[in-house]
Amino acid sequence: MKIWEDEKQVYIRASMERNTPEQNAALKERLERIDWSILEHIQRKETVNERGVFAPLEAVEVPEIEARRDEFKAAGLDAIRAGKVGAVLLAGGQGTRLGLDRPKGTLNIGVNRELYLFEQLFRNLMDVTDEAGAYVPMYIMTSNINHKDTVAFFEEHHYFGYPKDYVKFFIQEMVPACDHEGRVYMESDTEVAMSPNGNGGWFGSMVSAGLLDDIHARGLEWINVFAVDNCLQRIADPLFIGATIVSGCESGAKVVRKAAPDEKVGVLCTEDGKPSIAEYYEMTQEMATARKENGDLLYGFGVILNYLFSEKKLEQIADARMPIHVVEKKIPHIDLEGNMVKPEQPNGYKFETLVLDMVHMMDDCIPYEVVREREFAPIKNLHGVDSLDTARELLKGCGVTL
Repeated sequence: MKIWEDEKQVYIRASMERNTPEQNAALKERLERIDWSILEHIQRKETVNERGVFAPLEAVEVPEIEARRDEFKAAGLDAIRAGKVGAVLLAGGQGTRLGLDRPKGTLNIGVNRELYLFEQLFRNLMDVTDEAGAYVPMYIMTSNINHKDTVAFFEEHHYFGYPKDYVKFFIQEMVPACDHEGRVYMESDTEVAMSPNGNGGWFGSMVSAGLLDDIHARGLEWINVFAVDNCLQRIADPLFIGATIVSGCESGAKVVRKAAPDEKVGVLCTEDGKPSIAEYYEMTQEMATARKENGDLLYGFGVILNYLFSEKKLEQIADARMPIHVVEKKIPHIDLEGNMVKPEQPNGYKFETLVLDMVHMMDDCIPYEVVREREFAPIKNLHGVDSLDTARELLKGCGVTL
């Protein structure tokens, strides 16, 4: 049965009654391309979100990294020079909370001069590629909303001096959103309400975009994935790459020491014996405050969304299909009469894959400590905590001229 033939799908059917035959023909084509099996996950939403038994995972801490700096750096630079390392920038978001109606990466973080967020990230990368004497392929994940603007911005700024041949763009896959009964919402009479498939969907989106051939052609063995909003991230960091390779692990995660037991960050740990991330709201008070003999927090390292994954393992995960999380959200849509509704309370479900599941599907993962003040300056807001203001201060502290 076609989705529009299902009497339960009242929003789709109401729109089709208002449409012209030509509009319906185009809508049916779009509906045919959507994988509707995702709606079945509503029935399994409780079991997907169930968690196992958490246990602490020892990190490679800064003193050990400093003591083994030459060893780690040599292994990392060797991998970069051999063309085995690629990077993925997650940049699908708009800068709405920052007062922008354009991609978040186009934010000007300068004070006395123009310095864009994308530009600073590429400068961070070029610190590494200049030292290595080799370029790292950069894959930039955009969204339907910001893809054209992102590509145009890079063209306008000549890729900030990075070779264009080493930069590729791809669009994050979208999935339908529905109400609590599984009835798919319409954004307009001719468009289904769609949403991005979560921060764990980046590799699947790369595969769908046909980039696996490029990855294989380049001989990439390691992929460093990171988020657009942390302007201090070191990308393709040879120390991090080297530490992961030397450890024999198939993944690594950069972590920072928690500022307080109740800091709202996900913690890298194990779950049922495999690497995992416990979200701050999943941790009991006992877990959050437990300490080692030396006084350090037992669950003391928070993730900063900078991961290194074995490319071979990523392909295995893509084949195995990642868990789908059903998340309650506020979903704008048109009602049965065609009027736009912007809800103030959650009114349905979006379907997301999460990067924490990617970590959990790895056999092992090395938590790699970085100094917060040198590598963690997220920009979530204009002012206050994790803001443009705090990021600028941290950038100045790291010697960046603003």
